[in-house]
Amino acid sequence: MKIYTKTGDKGETGLFGGARVSKASSRVDAYGDVDELNSALGICRAHVTALDAKVDALLGGIQSELFDLGAELATTPHKKVDTGVPRIEDAHIERLERAIDEAESELEPLRTFILPGGAAAAAHLHLARTICRRAERKLVALSDAAEGVRGELVRYLNRLSDLLFVLARLANARAGVADVPWIGRDRG
Repeated sequence: MKIYTKTGDKGETGLFGGARVSKASSRVDAYGDVDELNSALGICRAHVTALDAKVDALLGGIQSELFDLGAELATTPHKKVDTGVPRIEDAHIERLERAIDEAESELEPLRTFILPGGAAAAAHLHLARTICRRAERKLVALSDAAEGVRGELVRYLNRLSDLLFVLARLANARAGVADVPWIGRDRG
């Protein structure tokens, strides 16, 4: 199988279910952001492996789930298509919530806003969090436009961004690096 098909040379791509859409469509833009998030998590994993094999495994599972989520977004809306890819369900969201609770149990309570940064792993996790928020906004926009986005997908990304924030703090704590506090211009 060749990597190039030439079917997208005119600025269109195919969705599961057969529809052809512009590569600039909102749907393609949304699953492109999910793909970018997945790539950012790959970078995060390269940095957290040394800190925690369990966090690395968690992020690896999330990468697979993001691939599933992207496949659902790459399906012709309002058409029953069996992609053979598992769907994101409430159980996936609940697993993210448990991971948030577990990570937070190791952290001091947050008393101020923090800036993205600190250890390299934390900085990359913060960047992944912002990409996740953008992907979430794209899904909400698709949903608002009646483009056939299940609520579980939006909730999954919402919870994932929270998890990435907490994991960034955890990465700093485990590296012995303080979170970077926000100091407003009037306070500093």
